[in-house]
Amino acid sequence: MVHGDRRHAEALREEVAAVLAPMGLRLAPEKTAVVHLDEGFTFLGFDIRRLRKRGTQKYYVYTKPSRKAIQAVKDKVRTKTCRSTLHMGLDELIASLNRSLAGWANYFRHGVSKAVFSDVDSHAWNRLMRWIRAKYKHGTHRIGMPELRRRFCDQGWRFACNGVVFTGASSVAVTRYRYRGSTIPTPWTLAPAPG
Repeated sequence: MVHGDRRHAEALREEVAAVLAPMGLRLAPEKTAVVHLDEGFTFLGFDIRRLRKRGTQKYYVYTKPSRKAIQAVKDKVRTKTCRSTLHMGLDELIASLNRSLAGWANYFRHGVSKAVFSDVDSHAWNRLMRWIRAKYKHGTHRIGMPELRRRFCDQGWRFACNGVVFTGASSVAVTRYRYRGSTIPTPWTLAPAPG
């Protein structure tokens, strides 16, 4: 990141390429594009972009999960709830979904992710409902149907089977990083004069 304009960033990129060349390394052009922070960029699964905060004239840098990362977790949910997994028990499937979604959400919990977590949970809930309908298509009165409860709580409808409750990605609390730049000591910070 450069505090300046495009030519400063491109000059710095050339310097970095010159330093890496003797080591046998090179910068990948598709991963080192020069963009303005207002255009945004994707880094390690996060979309990073400066936007105006709604209702104010102030601009902030927002980090949120990229579309590719969101689609990847939705594809994982789709794979876990496809017809080839109908042999699994419902409680086993719910536990597997909970682990996958909580792990994914823990990685993205430091971004602006609350709405994304809710969207992913809605997708998982719908896939889980379809899976249950496909597995127990003859109704809940048939033999072999486990103790299934679909209960309404303060967060909406939840699935529970044999003590395992579907929690999803929203069970992970979003915690934003606080700005600490002025309090982090650096080698260039001047120590106060002894008084």
